[in-house]
Amino acid sequence: MAEAGGASIIVAVTFGRSSFVGRSVVAALLGDGRFTVRVIDPLPASDPTPSLSPFFQSGRVSYHHVDIRNRSPSFVTAFTDAEAVFHVDPTVTTLQAPPVRSSDFHGLHRLLVQGARNVIATCFECGVQRLVYVGSADVVIGGANEFVDNLSELRAQAEAMILMANSKDGLSTCALRVSNPFGPGDNTLVPLLVQGAKEGWAKFIIGSGKNSWDFTYIENVAYASICADEALRLGTPYVAGKPFFITNQEPMMFWDFLSIMLEGLGYQRPSIHLPANFVLALAEVAKFFQEKLLSCKTSNPFVTASTIRSFTGTRTFDCSNAERVIGYSPVVSLEDGVTLTIASFSQLANGITDVNWHDLTKPSNAENLLGNERVADILLWRDDRRTFTCLLVLFLLHYWFLLSERTFISSAAKLLMLFALILFVYGILPSSMLGFSIEKTSLSSFEVHDLTLRMYFSTAASLWNQSICILGVVAKAEDWGVFFKVVGFISIFKLLFLFSIPAVSAAGLVGLFTFFIIYEQCEKEIENLIAAGSRGLDKMKRLLMAKLPCSVAKYVS
Repeated sequence: MAEAGGASIIVAVTFGRSSFVGRSVVAALLGDGRFTVRVIDPLPASDPTPSLSPFFQSGRVSYHHVDIRNRSPSFVTAFTDAEAVFHVDPTVTTLQAPPVRSSDFHGLHRLLVQGARNVIATCFECGVQRLVYVGSADVVIGGANEFVDNLSELRAQAEAMILMANSKDGLSTCALRVSNPFGPGDNTLVPLLVQGAKEGWAKFIIGSGKNSWDFTYIENVAYASICADEALRLGTPYVAGKPFFITNQEPMMFWDFLSIMLEGLGYQRPSIHLPANFVLALAEVAKFFQEKLLSCKTSNPFVTASTIRSFTGTRTFDCSNAERVIGYSPVVSLEDGVTLTIASFSQLANGITDVNWHDLTKPSNAENLLGNERVADILLWRDDRRTFTCLLVLFLLHYWFLLSERTFISSAAKLLMLFALILFVYGILPSSMLGFSIEKTSLSSFEVHDLTLRMYFSTAASLWNQSICILGVVAKAEDWGVFFKVVGFISIFKLLFLFSIPAVSAAGLVGLFTFFIIYEQCEKEIENLIAAGSRGLDKMKRLLMAKLPCSVAKYVS
């Protein structure tokens, strides 16, 4: 940056009008007061951004209608005498489809790769000293040798080209890998969420809902860009030619972030869990029918396979390097950023808005009822693989012991023999076979800890003692309410034995894996129904008590 009282630095910002990130970088540079900005954009300048009008009048900002996909005289004019260039990736926006369809590989290549090549060549020609690439953290999603889609691969190519241009012809470069920018002025994230809420898509949580993401408030993105340019200007070590992750340094669960946004705008937060593999299979089937049979593309961004994989994965990044090297740290907290974003979209609000930041982290009543987190993940279908495994094992045991024509003792004996045979074969297998390594499980894994056994026996003894106490109360006729409860329980138990044990067992298994997830998804409705039923029973009890003689009523009350 310029010294105090010195001449302003001339900078050029590509996509400074049509890109959400680009507009924010321009506003931050002009707000700093030490920069003269040239806005480079393919959109015509007939409708300038209202907030920048005073800067246009003062001469501190000028507009250049340039398509970076083609080198033209206007391209060179916009870069002439500029000390620094901020090249903004126009496809970097949370949940946003790029301006060119992701299936249009040629169009994306021209926009990202050819555009970056033209920017670098023009920087060399015009003697630009610094080039900051404001890109995406998605370039590392999927691993070092593979990319989740064509867009991420082309973004990585553009970033690599800019970093490789460092130290050539006096040009210093660096790249910012921004993670999910959001904020006021983004015409994609909040409108898409509101659209999803109105169409019914936003009520669902795909997968466990516990995957974390890093989000970055837009003012922090712009601030990081200025920090990177300052570090390049000062020649700070380990900056030139390096990439830096930029986040708000406050990772949070992706579905909590969406819930806060929707609740803040007055819409119901997502609450219905759907298995990720099931939704992914539906998306693939829908894609086949739409593209092959109906010859059309899906218009809903929430029902594509790539979006589903993204929404169920973890996307967190370590930006400590940016903090240590270029001096970046968030200037706006994530909570304040969400509040400001919601306030800026008040026209999309659905009634009363209320940002409930902390309540979303509380477990549901179904989770509290189940107690154990692992059991909750299984019965609430948070872990698809573990749930299906447990369900399959339980139904196999149900068939083995109840549906086969063997006795219980013979079934148990055959099962133990089968288990012993599997252990024997597993024990003699080599450590690797056909190129696959076989992990050996030690016998200690099958041991049961003393404390675990004591806990189970203590629980069983406690239940036994409680039962004896209840029977003692019934025998002494001390509490007629307890007596009627015991009689009702025995009647229900007797009623169950009217059906076959295999049928009762199968119904119990089905109910076990459906009751809790239904209760979690319809918690309010079920609790309202229970409350209404309780009020009805109380009313009936009062009417009954009023008609009974006093000598009888005292035993019923």
